[in-house]
Amino acid sequence: MKLYSHAQLIKTTLICVVAAVLLTAAIFVNISKKKTSSDVQDVNALADEAATENAAGGAASAASSVSTIDESAAFLEQNPASIISVAGSTSSGYTQEEAQNINVYALCNEAVVNINTQVTAYDWFLQPYVQDGGSGSGSIIDKRGYILTNVHVIADATKIYVSLFDGTQYEVEVVGTDLDSDLAVIKFTPPAGMELKTIAFGDSSALKVGQRVIAIGNPFGLERTMTTGIVSGLGRPIQNSNNRIIRDMVQTDAAINPGNSGGPLLDTNGKMIGINTMIQSSSGSSAGVGFAVPSTTAVRVVADLIKYGKVHRGTIDATVIQMSRRIAQYAGLDIASGVLISEVVRGGNAEAAGLKGGTEAAYYGSRRDIIYIGGDVITQIDNIAVTSLADYYSALESKKAGDVVTVVVRRNRKNVTLKIKLVES
Repeated sequence: MKLYSHAQLIKTTLICVVAAVLLTAAIFVNISKKKTSSDVQDVNALADEAATENAAGGAASAASSVSTIDESAAFLEQNPASIISVAGSTSSGYTQEEAQNINVYALCNEAVVNINTQVTAYDWFLQPYVQDGGSGSGSIIDKRGYILTNVHVIADATKIYVSLFDGTQYEVEVVGTDLDSDLAVIKFTPPAGMELKTIAFGDSSALKVGQRVIAIGNPFGLERTMTTGIVSGLGRPIQNSNNRIIRDMVQTDAAINPGNSGGPLLDTNGKMIGINTMIQSSSGSSAGVGFAVPSTTAVRVVADLIKYGKVHRGTIDATVIQMSRRIAQYAGLDIASGVLISEVVRGGNAEAAGLKGGTEAAYYGSRRDIIYIGGDVITQIDNIAVTSLADYYSALESKKAGDVVTVVVRRNRKNVTLKIKLVES
């Protein structure tokens, strides 16, 4: 048997204790690392799952916001929706904004047409002759040749021609016009084998002030010119060249000039969220204040124009007259604005709702037409103030037959509220 001294026993014991401590520490650290790694993986997995759910939710929300537009425009034959592929500045040399502009132009410019008209004029001997009329822009919205533009672009035209991106020109026919929205649909028949590019409608109800927009048109005859800007305002009620008030107009600072009328106002996905219609300028050229008819209005109007050639709206079955100070003084009324109810259709919805027509005949206007005074004066429809015929038609612009509107009338110096069911206009 080998004998150990007291010092050797103490030394051996210490070495064993230190070794045990180091081994325990190593095992603990290893377990901790595995746990931490597992926790990180769990957290990352949860984050990825949450991101996926958020992305799916966002996509669902986005899809929901445009579903109404897509469903409403389902009657159109359009190209499949294109996905804009934005090249980053590191790979293409362009900034993201530049790349978006380039891609939107490439996607949409071939669907923008130049419109030129001919009108009939008369010489000193009252002999008719044809001369050049106005010009403007339009958007191909259907592969069958349907084009959306403004009424004032083709007003009074005896012949209308459209020029495509490749320089070919075609004579078009008018499918339908709508003064209340200043929108018109025209059509040409594309040759066999021609595949027309089209522009799809976007959802103007989802627009935000500050959102970037793009206009393409033919200002001063310069075909398919592109300008950019932002949405400067929403919900603008603007009186157009046809003396109709269009509500919910989109205001933009994208440069719009004569010749842009009827062209598309696009979002950065290449969807048409407005139809450029007018500018506000003292010089007649762009001053950074342009207005576009919203796409939500356009889709509804286009559907009726293509199907019926006119827009079917609801109206009040009564004869209305623009109020004036002269009528107010003659009739002894306390207001000089609004629309006067001259006659109400016997047995109609308006009469059933309590609307009162006039009882005293009077001559009216330069043609000395007969109107009836003493009836109600409409001052408000569905919380929209009615001071003129333009307001009256504007308040009913989006209404259909069968809709019930709340009408405030002035009667015997008091306001009376009626509920009237609209009839087919």
